[in-house]
Amino acid sequence: MNIGFIGLGNMGAPMAANLVAAGHQVAGFDPAAPCPEGVTRAATAAAAADGAEVVISMLPNGKILRDVADQIIPAMTAGTVFCDCSTVDVDSARAVADQARAAGLGALDAPVSGGVGGATAGTLTFMVGGDDTAFATVAPLFEVMGQKAVHCGASGAGQAAKICNNMILGATMIVTCEAFALADKLGLDRAKMFDVVSTSSGSSWSMNSYCPAPGVGPQSPADNDYKPGFAADLMLKDLRLSQQAAEAVDADTPMGAQAMALYARFVEHEDGAGRDFSAMLPRFERRGRDK
Repeated sequence: MNIGFIGLGNMGAPMAANLVAAGHQVAGFDPAAPCPEGVTRAATAAAAADGAEVVISMLPNGKILRDVADQIIPAMTAGTVFCDCSTVDVDSARAVADQARAAGLGALDAPVSGGVGGATAGTLTFMVGGDDTAFATVAPLFEVMGQKAVHCGASGAGQAAKICNNMILGATMIVTCEAFALADKLGLDRAKMFDVVSTSSGSSWSMNSYCPAPGVGPQSPADNDYKPGFAADLMLKDLRLSQQAAEAVDADTPMGAQAMALYARFVEHEDGAGRDFSAMLPRFERRGRDK
């Protein structure tokens, strides 16, 4: 399949490389990042989209997505599919889908879970919004880049699933870090804490698969000085998207709002920028109750 790939950063580059390894022809564009081996560099985003059966994008935010859509949609052939894998606001996802459909294109919003490790290993989970025909067209590519693709509903449903999932993740990571810091002060051994909680009612993905305590549980960024698997900056972005969406539909999300506020303080006023989102644990270790 001929594929255009827009956005070859930490996530997009390994996704594009996996498509090449599976035998697809990939033309890529990024204004700054280099092309992975095997990806043909295009001079512009529109040039990458020209002649592609599917165009995939992995971009930082909704504004950039809208700008890229303005450039590539006129270059795409009717009947082809624009599949955006960025995590953006629901309104931008729906607006770009409407724009693509008006031009006779298929449109999918397909944000991912799994981080850079999942992008490299080809084990991402895709949460997909859009129509059945477009989903069927891109499904073989999801199988190359990931381990699971869930068709969540109409346009915007993929973004809705992603921000709801990450609101849960952000809140559970915070309370997992709080619990380890409390256990330390109560004199409870961290390994014993993990053994109990990981098989009890307090278990969660944050505890069992991505434990924020170094040397406890499976290997995680905590064992690499909290170098990001999933950066705290990105968690803050996703939590802000969740609260923007909650405000738009008048949903009461107090835990999500508090998680957003804590990550904003951590990233913007403390030492969280550029660190993994599980680095909340050393933050809580240093703090007393009144700080």
